[in-house]
Amino acid sequence: MKSSTALATLAASALLFAASAVSAGPAPAASSALEAAVKTAMKAPDDSFRDDFVREVWLKTMSARLAGIIPDAAKRRKLLLAVHAEATHAGVPPALVLAIINVESNFDPWAVSSAGAQGLMQIMPFWLEEAGQPGDNLFDPRTNLRLGCTILAYYLKRADGDIALALQNYYGNRYGNGYSQRVLRFLATRWYWKD
Repeated sequence: MKSSTALATLAASALLFAASAVSAGPAPAASSALEAAVKTAMKAPDDSFRDDFVREVWLKTMSARLAGIIPDAAKRRKLLLAVHAEATHAGVPPALVLAIINVESNFDPWAVSSAGAQGLMQIMPFWLEEAGQPGDNLFDPRTNLRLGCTILAYYLKRADGDIALALQNYYGNRYGNGYSQRVLRFLATRWYWKD
């Protein structure tokens, strides 16, 4: 199955990245399977809801929760539709992605961390090279969401359902910083959703 191969390739790439990050060496070389997975993700359908009613209820609920951060209703709707589409395409809960974005960038698509991570989900630039998309822009919300959701899906699968462990791996530091607890707190208090 293509997605299994892509996830295995992403796993190998993540391990290589972890090793290179420790030694401050160059990012690992892109693989054709990862390139294919990202290229496929770039063609994801925009509408990921099972019906119009579910879409409108979800959008109204999440938009109200996001209104204090993004006042413009049209911008909120556009972002929420993109989050839902990319998360659903990657097989991760959209509410979890919203909680990650809340912690990582507070919904600022122009955010840059002290480590150089960029955009909504704070993706490191080497992932563009890894994915064979070096010309893409991590400040583009759709690109950032596609890569972030794909990476998150890999860590969730690797952690075998342990969301806290998957979140710590997504963050890049497994112990001691409380990252997963912050994300899970936002998930439980602001972004919760039950299908």
